[in-house]
Amino acid sequence: MYRLPFSFCFPAKTTFGIAILFLAQFAAAQLEPALPPIADPRDKRFVGVMEDWNSPSLKSDSLTPTQPLVFDASTNPAYSVELIQVQWRWGDPIDLYVMKPKGVKKPPVILYLYSYPSETDIYKNEAWQQAALKDGFAAVGFLTALTGHRYHDRPMKEWFISDLQECLATSAHDVQMVLNYLENRGDLDMNRVGMVAEGSGASVGILASAVDPRIKAFDALDPWGDWPTWMADSPFVPKEERADYVRPEYLKKLAILEPINWLAKIQARKFRLQDAIFDSETPDAARTKLRAAVPPGSTVVLYKTPDEYKAAITENKQMDWIREQLRALPDPAPPTAMAAKKNIPESPPASSHP
Repeated sequence: MYRLPFSFCFPAKTTFGIAILFLAQFAAAQLEPALPPIADPRDKRFVGVMEDWNSPSLKSDSLTPTQPLVFDASTNPAYSVELIQVQWRWGDPIDLYVMKPKGVKKPPVILYLYSYPSETDIYKNEAWQQAALKDGFAAVGFLTALTGHRYHDRPMKEWFISDLQECLATSAHDVQMVLNYLENRGDLDMNRVGMVAEGSGASVGILASAVDPRIKAFDALDPWGDWPTWMADSPFVPKEERADYVRPEYLKKLAILEPINWLAKIQARKFRLQDAIFDSETPDAARTKLRAAVPPGSTVVLYKTPDEYKAAITENKQMDWIREQLRALPDPAPPTAMAAKKNIPESPPASSHP
C-alpha cells in the first residue's frame, strides 16, 4: 500500500533509513500546560465547534485554534525546524513542521502534503529538509486526517478509506487553518505560497486550492479521483471491503468532494499535474478523466515508465518548477495613499474566513 517516493520531497518509509529527531530543546516562552490526553472527554475546549464535511470551504465551519505548542527540533546552523502542535477540533492535535532557512527575511513557503499512509518521518530527515529549503525557501509539512499520529481512538474498521468524506473535507479545512496560522506568524512571504502534494494529499490540495486563493502555485502528483471508478478498480482498496465502498450511499457522500469537479475551480495561478501512468494505484480510466479536467493553461507531465520518472526526479529537479513559479510572481501592489493613511487594506484579506 506504499507508493514510490517522489524523490526526497515525497516520503518512502521503506526507502530511507530515517532516524527520529529527539526534541532536546523547546521554546518555553511559548508553551502552555500539557494538553489533556488525546480524545479526552474532559477536554471542553471544542464544545460547540461545527464542521461541514460536505464542503472543502471553511465558510460554514466554526474552527478556532488553541494556543500552539512550539518545540525547537533542529540543531542545524543553516536552518531552523519547529515542531508545532496545532489543534482546532476535539481529539485531533496535529504535528506541524515549519522549516526556515536562516538569514532569509520572510522566505516564500511551500506546503507539503503526502498520500495516505504516510508518517512525519520525512519531515525529520535532514536530506529532505536540505532539499526542501534549497534556494531560500521555507517548508511546511503535516499529515492528512486519520493518518500517522492522527489515527487513534477509533475501531480498526474505521480508517482513511472507510471515512474518506471526513478525511478529505477535514484535511482541506486543515490546509486553510494552517495557512491562517502561517499568516499570523508574520515571518513568511504569504504572497508566495506554493503547495506540493501527492496521491490522496493531492486530492486534498485540489479541494483546498479551489476555495483558497492564497495557494499561488500548486504541483500535484497522481491525485486520487473519479471515486466510482477508483473504488471499483484501484488495487489500494482491500478486496474484502470493496463492496462497502461501491454502494450508492457511500459514493453519494463523496460526490460533493470529487476532485474532477473541483479541478476547474483551482485558484492557483500556476498548476502542474504530474501523472506517473505506470503506477496502478489510480485506474487508467480515472487518470484520463483527471487529466481531461485540468484547467486551461496548466502543465501536464506524463511519466510512462519508472525510468522516465527516475530521470525527472534526479537531484530533486522536479522541485525547480514550483520554485520558478513562485519567484516569477509579481510583488503585491502597494496600498493606495488613502488606504495607507487609514492603515486599512483596500479589500478584505484573502485569508478572511467567516
